Order: sequence, then C-alpha cells, then structure tokens
Amino acid sequence: MTRKFTYADAGVDRILRAESKKSLQALAKTYRFSCHGEVVELPYGKIFPVGKSRYLDLAIEGIGTKVLVAQLAEKYDTIGIDGVAVVVNDIIRSGAKPLAIVDNIHAQVSNPALVGEWMKGIVKGAEEAKCIVPGGEIGDVEELIKGLVENKGFDMVVAAVGEVARERIISGRNIKSGDTIIGLISSGIHSNGMSFARKVLFKQWGGKYEPYDIPNELDREIVYEVLEPTKIYVRPLLKTAKELKIKAAVHITGDAYLKFNRLAKFSEGIGFEFNNFKPQPIFELIQKAASELGGEVTDKEMFKTFNMGWGFAVIVDEANKDKTLDVLEKTGVTAEHLGRVTDSGGIKVFYKKRKIILK
Repeated sequence: MTRKFTYADAGVDRILRAESKKSLQALAKTYRFSCHGEVVELPYGKIFPVGKSRYLDLAIEGIGTKVLVAQLAEKYDTIGIDGVAVVVNDIIRSGAKPLAIVDNIHAQVSNPALVGEWMKGIVKGAEEAKCIVPGGEIGDVEELIKGLVENKGFDMVVAAVGEVARERIISGRNIKSGDTIIGLISSGIHSNGMSFARKVLFKQWGGKYEPYDIPNELDREIVYEVLEPTKIYVRPLLKTAKELKIKAAVHITGDAYLKFNRLAKFSEGIGFEFNNFKPQPIFELIQKAASELGGEVTDKEMFKTFNMGWGFAVIVDEANKDKTLDVLEKTGVTAEHLGRVTDSGGIKVFYKKRKIILK
C-alpha cells in the first residue's frame, strides 16, 4: 500500500495545534486593561482602540524552518523579506496600514557578515511595505540554536503594528452567497508548509533532490526556487480597500484554504468554492517527489497545507468583481477570480476536473 505523506508526518499536527490554541482563550482576561475601549475580535486576530475612531493591529510572526533552507543554500540576503512579509500580510487583513516593524533574531553567533545579509532583506521588505524599522534585537543563544552550517544557525521573528480607522475595518461580516473570491498570485511556496516541503524535496532531510539539482519542472536550482521570498501584498490590498468595500481579506498561509472557515463564525451559513488553480511547478514537484520516494501527497493534503499559487485573497460583492480586478491590476499584482461564496457550508475545491471536500 502506498504511504500517504501528510503535514503531521513532517512534525506539524493540525489537531494537536488546534487543541493547544484553546489555551489562548485565557488571554481574554487581559482585555479589561484596554485604555480606550473594547478589544475588537476579527476573523484572524484582534484590534484595539487608541482613540475614538482609530485602532491598532499588532501581530508577530516567524518564518519557521525556511531558515534551514537559507542555510542549505548559504544565502541569507532574502530571508528578511520573508520575515517582513509574513507579518505585514497578516496586519493588512484588518485593513490596517503597517506603521512599523521590529525583528527578534536568535543567533548561534552574531556574525557581522551574516547580520548584514539579514538586514538587507529586512530593509528591502520594509521599503516595499512602506514602514519603518525603529529597532530590533539579536540574541546570541548558542545553546538553543544549532545550524546546518557552523556558527550560522538562527531563528527569525518579526512583529508589526498597523493602524486602521473604524470605518475602514475589514470585519469579515455580511459576507453572503454569491460574493466573489479574488486571488492574488503567490511567488511560490512562501514560508508555509516548509517542514513538509523540505522533507519531501531535499536529501538533507530524507527527500528526493540535492539542493542544486534542477528538476525538469524548474528553470533554476531547487533550493533557490524554495527560497523565493514571500510576496508582500500591502500596496495592492490598501489601494483596493481605499477604493471599494472589501468584506474579508485572507492571508493564505498555514492551513491554506481551511483558513476560510474562520469567516463562517462572522458571517453564518456561508461556505466556499474554489475553481481556478494554476499552481507554480514547485507544488506538483512536491507530489511527484513524494511518489518517487514511494509515497503519496494527495491533492486534498496540498490544499490543506500550501497556497497552491494564490498567496492572498479578498472577498467582495459580485457587483464589484471587475472593479476590484481592475484596481489590483493597476498595482502590478496578478489577480484573478478564484471562487465564490456559497450558502451550502463547507469548503470545496475543484481541481483537475475533480471535486475535493476540504471541510
């Protein structure tokens, strides 16, 4: 029998993570300390007031095991872009404009040359997101961090704060059947599902390829394909939100298309159907490599783990579909109709002439 590879096999157990996250409910006890009014819950986080009509969105994110791929390639000048991207893309889901970011890097050793390469990426990402980097922290924690390359182990976490006016909050409410889902193209794997991808693709972790192999499906070395930085969606999203009503914004990261289910809590009775996928070759290569290793990664597992070509999505009224696509195109991002909201509940994907039930 062919063994099915799953994210849990790579060390990420969705069920266990969901159970663990229940403990986060304890944080609600702190909300009474909000100085200017009630904390507002949104589909993918919470915002808090700093005045009568202004809210701040504060988020923190890491880039996970993509740092290991950077070490495998001995290339460190782009990984900071990922650090900025993962957190500012989360901030804009509420409609907030990123104001500032700070980084916290745990390093095996504070190598000056290595720090310089990290900063190149962070600065480039911040410039694209149009926000400042007023500070950060690098800690030498050799006992905690061991890298693939001697004295070059590290972990990178980035926090961001953004501001949104009350009337511009993207709330996830009032979504209805027939609304349009528009996808914004990704640059590839981004920074999610990386533990899974590494263990299927690279011999270093039991996978198929050496880092500098160029499979027929790719036009460059596989390690550079996987290292391609996460796309930053700040400008397209904020430009679109300024010109028309966005009902919901989804950063397609961990749990991929399962993330849309959170919107059902804010707009009851809705479901989602997705029918437009042209994933970059790296995604099919993951499935092919697994097959050649004697296993299988199902299409269902792919859509529960990876962005499959779309790194971000917005939901708008059907009447605004064409205008939304036009505004997004003018910002330079590739965007297409990705699917629609239904009244049947659940999450369905139509791919390769098959219907896949995700939930």
